[in-house]
Amino acid sequence: MHHPDSVRLNKAISDSGYCSRREADTLIEKGRVTINGEKTGLGDRVMPGDEVRVDGKLITKNDTEVFIMLNKPVGITCTTDTRFDDNVVDFVNHPERIFPVGRLDKPSEGLLLLTNVGDIVNRILRAGNAHEKEYIVKVDRHVTDEFVKRMGSGIPILDTVTKRCKVERVSRFEFRIILVQGLNRQIRRMCEYLGYEVVALQRIRIMNLVLGDLPVGEWRDLTPAELKTLKEAVKDSDGQPKVFTKEDRKKAEEKVKPEIKRREERRLKREQKSTGGRRRRGPN
Repeated sequence: MHHPDSVRLNKAISDSGYCSRREADTLIEKGRVTINGEKTGLGDRVMPGDEVRVDGKLITKNDTEVFIMLNKPVGITCTTDTRFDDNVVDFVNHPERIFPVGRLDKPSEGLLLLTNVGDIVNRILRAGNAHEKEYIVKVDRHVTDEFVKRMGSGIPILDTVTKRCKVERVSRFEFRIILVQGLNRQIRRMCEYLGYEVVALQRIRIMNLVLGDLPVGEWRDLTPAELKTLKEAVKDSDGQPKVFTKEDRKKAEEKVKPEIKRREERRLKREQKSTGGRRRRGPN
């Protein structure tokens, strides 16, 4: 039974604005966090008055909430690691310690939310919470009706099938896509699966936050109305990390199998066509 006044160590660190809970877990695993001078482990709890330090630096209570919107340029990396010259924290140069909510690939641009309130990060990012993120994407080939249909129906990547999403053509080479999940390089991987290459990718909305005419490379504080709507939208969200069980993995694999089979059949047809109907032999 935990003491009613105690909180999990990762939550205490994220509530201070030092980093997100996920990043706090990484710091704890690496042995960089202490409580009252003692090394800590995942799951440890903190009592009021306990002294928490990361790399010897005292973690203090966060009294000032910061929520800003950045129009991230291409070439900036969404990391708080200042060893990277192109890290987003140095680029913004905010007086408070802030960190990005989610990521935008280095070659991508657009809306990025940064904050010092760690507790809100998982509530926004978890796909199960169905919080929308909207993008405009330019590709190297004509956007066809078939492409729009396939993208919206789910694409097998990273040992799973992407959730159904909203996709519409904007022009011959551009489309709009609205996601409720954020797999690694998701849009680029989805396009690659269908034989397309992303030329440019811009995020224009996160939930109720719209990029609008904010210039590239500039940032601004959220308005009181934006912040109120954002907090209302996530107040009942489950911010706990999703546990991916063996049953979940089995279901994901079953979803992927039909697509893998169809992809293999298409590959064999192409191979037979290029060899006049004869199967290529492997090395003897």
